[in-house]
Amino acid sequence: MVKYVFETMREIVSFIQNAIDVIDPGQTERFVSLLATAAREDGDRKILVIGAGRSGLVGRAFAMRLMHIGLNVYVLGDTIVPSISKGDIVIAISGSGKTKLIVTAAETAKNVGATVVALTTYPDSPLGKIADIVVRIPGRTKHLEMDDYFARQILGIHEPLAPLGTLFEDTTLVFLDGICVELMQRLGKKEEELKRRHANIEI
Repeated sequence: MVKYVFETMREIVSFIQNAIDVIDPGQTERFVSLLATAAREDGDRKILVIGAGRSGLVGRAFAMRLMHIGLNVYVLGDTIVPSISKGDIVIAISGSGKTKLIVTAAETAKNVGATVVALTTYPDSPLGKIADIVVRIPGRTKHLEMDDYFARQILGIHEPLAPLGTLFEDTTLVFLDGICVELMQRLGKKEEELKRRHANIEI
C-alpha cells in the first residue's frame, strides 16, 4: 500500500497554504500591474520568462498561460526569442537567486533597460539585488536550505517528502496560476478567449 504519495501531497499543500500568508501583497500588486499594463499596450512590450531546470518548466507553464491571455511572451532558450530592449519585462525564477545563467540573463536585461521581476526565496541574493520587483516565494531550494525559525517552525519543511527545490517550484507554480487569474479578471478575459489562443496543431 502506498504511504508517501498522499503524505507528500498533504505536506506540499500545507506548505503552500502557509506560504499564501507570507508572500508580500505589495510586491504581488506591482507584478500584476506591470503585466496588466503590458497587456493593454497591444503586444508592444515583450515579456521574457527565464528559469533553469524545474523552475524553467514552471516558467514555461506560466508563459503559455500569458500567451493565452494575449501577452507577447517568450521563454529563454527558445530559438524564436527576439532581442530585449528598454521597457520590456524579464521574469526570472530562481529559488536560490544564485543560478549563474539566470543572474547573467537578468543583468543583461537590466543593462538594456528592461524591467526585471525576480521570484526567489532569497531577496538579498544576486538576482534579488538586480531586480526591480522581488516577490519572495518561500521554499527550500536545492542550493540552500532554509534553516531559520520562520521556515522550519512556521512553514514546516520536511526534506524527505519534498527533495531539492520541490517546495519552491510547486509554490511558485500555484502563485503564478493565481497571477494569471488576477490578470484575466482585470483585463476582462474569459476562458473562451483563452481557448481560442490554445494550440490547435499538436503532436
